[in-house]
Amino acid sequence: MLEKNAALVLFSGGQDSTTCLFWALKQFDSVRALCFTYGQRHSQEVEVARAIAEKNDVPFQVLDASIISHLAENSLTNPDIVMDEEKPAGSFPNTFVPGRNLLFLTFAAVVARSHGFKNLVTGVSEADYSGYPDCRDTFIRSANTTLNLAMDEEFIIHTPLMWRDKTKVWALADELGVFDIVKNETLTCYNGVIAGGCGRCPACKLRNEGLKRYEETK
Repeated sequence: MLEKNAALVLFSGGQDSTTCLFWALKQFDSVRALCFTYGQRHSQEVEVARAIAEKNDVPFQVLDASIISHLAENSLTNPDIVMDEEKPAGSFPNTFVPGRNLLFLTFAAVVARSHGFKNLVTGVSEADYSGYPDCRDTFIRSANTTLNLAMDEEFIIHTPLMWRDKTKVWALADELGVFDIVKNETLTCYNGVIAGGCGRCPACKLRNEGLKRYEETK
């Protein structure tokens, strides 16, 4: 039987997953963090995630999912592709890694089951999702059902940021008392620049615009 008050957080060391990590620490008695390497150009995020987890006494695991970098062309796993700075009309940005979140959730469920954990926490958001279809609520609910059927378990996938834009994500970090940690110690930038980032990539634009709006209204 899976432990109801234990959670595995899909943790990249970025703004969203770090906010989710501290949210989980408030919600559950036992929390573990799972980070993935998948050939991402911003691979420094793994060490950033490790540092945050260790600093807060959260057990941390890295899993190699690099097979995904060989399956489809995208600018996050192929540095030779010039990264889209804006979402193309009628299409996904080329930072979209097809199948990534489905693969990550599947691996995470297997790891959670091995520890007897019932809850999975992921920082996907439909409010500020850059056009990625695997960040939508309908996908998460579908994946949750599929994982439960595949393993005959009763996992619960939690998405505390699903209906929050980046301004509200900053607000949540502040409510949790970790605003400065998220602002200064996380790595969201696709070009691997910590904190405020490069300022040009899609991840930086979302993060920094949300921060500006939050600080203006705080």
